[in-house]
Amino acid sequence: MTFILQFLPELVLLAGALGLFLVTLGEARQKLARHAALLVAAATIGAAGLALGQHADLFSGAYRVDQFSQLLKLVLAFGFACILLLSGELPDIRSEVKSEYFLFLTLSVTGLVMLVSCVEIISLVVALELSSFPLYLLVPMRRERAEQKSQMESAIKYIMFGVAANGIMFFGLSYLYGLTGTTHLPEMIARLQPVVHSPLAIAGLVMAFCGLYYKLAVFPFHFWTPDVYQGASNETAGLIASLPKVGAIAVLIRFVSLATPDNQTIALLLTILAVASMFYGNLIALVQKDLKRLLGFSSIAHAGYALIGFVALSSAGYTAALYYIGGYMLMILACFVVICKVSRDGTNVAIEELAGLHRRSPLLALTLLVGLFALAGIPPFVGFMAKLSLLTAAWDTGHYALVIIAVVNSAIAIYYYLQVIRQAVFGEANAEQAPIALSWPTRVLCVVLIVGIVALGVAPGLVIDTLSSSLAFVNPAVPAGP
Repeated sequence: MTFILQFLPELVLLAGALGLFLVTLGEARQKLARHAALLVAAATIGAAGLALGQHADLFSGAYRVDQFSQLLKLVLAFGFACILLLSGELPDIRSEVKSEYFLFLTLSVTGLVMLVSCVEIISLVVALELSSFPLYLLVPMRRERAEQKSQMESAIKYIMFGVAANGIMFFGLSYLYGLTGTTHLPEMIARLQPVVHSPLAIAGLVMAFCGLYYKLAVFPFHFWTPDVYQGASNETAGLIASLPKVGAIAVLIRFVSLATPDNQTIALLLTILAVASMFYGNLIALVQKDLKRLLGFSSIAHAGYALIGFVALSSAGYTAALYYIGGYMLMILACFVVICKVSRDGTNVAIEELAGLHRRSPLLALTLLVGLFALAGIPPFVGFMAKLSLLTAAWDTGHYALVIIAVVNSAIAIYYYLQVIRQAVFGEANAEQAPIALSWPTRVLCVVLIVGIVALGVAPGLVIDTLSSSLAFVNPAVPAGP
């Protein structure tokens, strides 16, 4: 009975995936599949809440249930429910595969939920692939239009870059296994300590990070991002932009936490990646006209911001990175809710199509404003407090130049976010842009996201303290607290 409670979120998702598989065996069962997926998401939130205080090492130590993993499972379950609520009728997914869409979505979330508990290399790789392959299938499910046939190209790019990044990652993990003789991550961390400064260990760690950098869209593993965001359906792009990044940050913390604060080589590598990601993403986002493509380049810059927490090589930095990526999930989902509802029949949304949004749908306009202001790092939203936490952690460890560069990039980002806001608030809608009717689930989702973004920015203390204390379970060598 204890095992069932410890493994409850995963059991709910696996049972839900099995049920959705049975649903897909019939014809035209899209509504049933969506309702079943919503039921699974609600049950997963409840299961993650019940399992929140559980601690155990399962499957011969390959799977760790602790405060760190259980907290992230609750975050992922909430994100899963948000994705389903914004999905609606999936207007741009081919009608014959709409029920399969919810099956693959559930399988991907299952992989992410398992990923945050994996402390053994082989199980971690299996969970990573389980979370990735359904996403590769979701991208080409978008239906073709006469003027839009980019989904297949996007899917091929997504798969090819993913396979290449994972191949490099596996090669790096083989180096770490060769150095330590174990696939168990805590033992690997302990055995790497005496040789962590050696070129072979650094090369192994750098290559092992590649698969996670790909998930985060960190430079130079970013090339797929804008094309996949633009080529995938709006709902799929919202999924890719949010949940996988939470799982990637969690695994990255398990790896990077082995480094001591005086390990300047790893800090320098992370600094270079952070700076390159911030400048590349923000500068190219300045000239974008497609909103999803703009958010794609923006996500590259935000991956750079998240890496600032890792540069600090401290518990305060890791806590800030977790807080940032959790807030980013809410911010980006708020933007994608607007994209999905403004879009005409599932098409991509150009920035000028947001003109007059404050008149066509005041709630959507408010949701967009809150999401973009938060992404820009403007108080009192979560984006400001999260960036402040990251910069404080970096400043306290002496990375002054990096802090200044991050502030400059935040100023650059404000410009293109304000361009979008200017269209939504001050632009005039034309005759073709009718008022937007919102269903009650969409209204609830908008309100929840707005409240979450504001609450996490105004009163972040409880969340930061909880995240900080959970880091004590990641690696005993990393003390909790600042």
